Amino acid sequence: MNIVDLDIAGASKAILAKSISSAELTTQTLARIASINPHLKAYEQVLSEDARAAAKAADAEIASGTHRGPLHGIPIAIKAIYDVKGVKTTSGSKVRRDYVAKNDSTVVRKLKEAGAVILGIVTTYEFAFGFDSSPTRNAWNIDHIPSGSSGGTAAAVAASLCMAGVGTDTGGSVRAPAAANGVAGIKPSFGRVSKAGITSLSWSLDHPGPIAKTVEDLATLLRIMSGADPKDPDTKDVPVPDYPNAMRGDVRGMRIGLPTNYFFDDIQAPVGDAVTNAVKKLETMGAIIVPITVPGVDGIVDSWMPIAVAEAAAFHQHTLRTKTALYGDEVRLLLEVGELTLATTYINAQRVRLAWQSQLKETMRDINVIVTPTLPNTAMKVGETISKIGSREESVFAVSARFCAPFNMSGLPGVSIPCGFAPNGLPIGLQIVGKAFEEEVVLKLANAFESSTDYHLRRPPMPGLTK
Repeated sequence: MNIVDLDIAGASKAILAKSISSAELTTQTLARIASINPHLKAYEQVLSEDARAAAKAADAEIASGTHRGPLHGIPIAIKAIYDVKGVKTTSGSKVRRDYVAKNDSTVVRKLKEAGAVILGIVTTYEFAFGFDSSPTRNAWNIDHIPSGSSGGTAAAVAASLCMAGVGTDTGGSVRAPAAANGVAGIKPSFGRVSKAGITSLSWSLDHPGPIAKTVEDLATLLRIMSGADPKDPDTKDVPVPDYPNAMRGDVRGMRIGLPTNYFFDDIQAPVGDAVTNAVKKLETMGAIIVPITVPGVDGIVDSWMPIAVAEAAAFHQHTLRTKTALYGDEVRLLLEVGELTLATTYINAQRVRLAWQSQLKETMRDINVIVTPTLPNTAMKVGETISKIGSREESVFAVSARFCAPFNMSGLPGVSIPCGFAPNGLPIGLQIVGKAFEEEVVLKLANAFESSTDYHLRRPPMPGLTK
C-alpha cells in the first residue's frame, strides 16, 4: 500500500515508530495532489511550503521525544470557509476573493495544536449554500458531482489527497459528500464543535464536522475539535468523551430504530438494497431492530428552508448591497428570497422545528439510534439539475437534503459511512443518528459495522494517478 492511502491511525503509528516520517508522508501526498487535483479539482489552494515546514517541525518534535498525539504530523485539508491565519479564505465566492484571515478559526487552531499539517484549502459551493461543489468532481467517477458543499473535502479524502479534512453541515454537507465519495463523515450535536472563525451560512443550523477514511479517524478528529468555546456562545459546556475508546466494544442489545415512513420512500433500488442489507448485518451482530414511525418529518425540510435563507440573508445583508455583482446567480437569488422572508414565516418555521425536536425525542426514548439511507440516490452527473427516481423529480438541492436536513433541524449527531456500491460503481451511504451529545453511541455502531465490512478499504481509481 502507498503510504498516502493509510488512514490516520496507521500513519500515526508509523510516524511514531519512525518507519515513515511526516515529511515523507507530506511530500508524497503533495505529489499525489499535483498528479490528481487537475482532474479532481478538490483543492483551490495548496500550501506546499507551509505544509513541508510543518511536517519537518513535527518530525523534529517527535525525534526529541515530544509527541502531541495521533494527529501529530498528519496531513489534512481545510474547507474554504474556515479561517486559516495568513491564508486566503474565499468561501468559494468572488465576494471574499481578497480576504486573508488574521487568526485561525477555533477548529483550525485546535488541529494545529494537535500537530496536524495543513496541506491546503479545499473547495466549497459558494458560501456553502449548495450541493454540487463545482468544479470539484466525485472521486469515484469524475463525470459525477461530489455532493454537498464539503464536496472538496470528501473528494480529497477519498482520493488520498489528504488523510482527513474538515467540513460543515447545514443541510447535510458533511454526510452527503461522505456518502457520495465512499468515506466517513460526522455531523456532531449542535453545540459540540465551535463555529468561531467559520463563515456562517445559517448560525442555528451550521454544524462543523470531520470527514475521514475510517470511523476511528472520525473519533480522533472529533475529540480534538470538540469543546466549549467562549467565542461561540452556542457551544455547550458538557464533557467531551474519549471517543476512540468510548466507541469500542460490540453492539449486542443496542436498539436501532428503523423508520417505516419517509426515509425509504422514493429511493433508488440499489440504495434501498444496500441499507437493508446493512441493517440485517447489524442484526446478526446482536443489535435489536425496532420499526418506528418518525412523526412530523414529511414537512420538516419545508421549514428548514426559511430558517436557512433568512439567517443567511441577515449574515450577508451588507455585502449583498455593496458587492451584489460578485455573488453567483443562484446564491444571490437565495439571499434575496431570505430578505423577502417574513418574520412570521421564520418564527413559525422555528416553532415547527421545536415541535419536531420534541417529537423526535419522544420517538427515540426507547431506542439508541435511528438508521436511514444518507441519500436517496448515488451522486448525480455533472450538469444534471433534476434527480428522477421513479415518478419523483427533485432538484439537486432537494434530493441531497431530503434525509439529512431533518437532523440539522433536530441538532442531533449523525454519521454517514459507506455500506455498499451501486451497479454504476458509485458508493452508497448509511446514516446513523443518535441522541444529543451521544456521538460515542453513533460512532460505536458505525465502527462495528465498518469493522465487519470492507467498503472503507476500497479506493477509487483516479485519472492522472501514476503508480
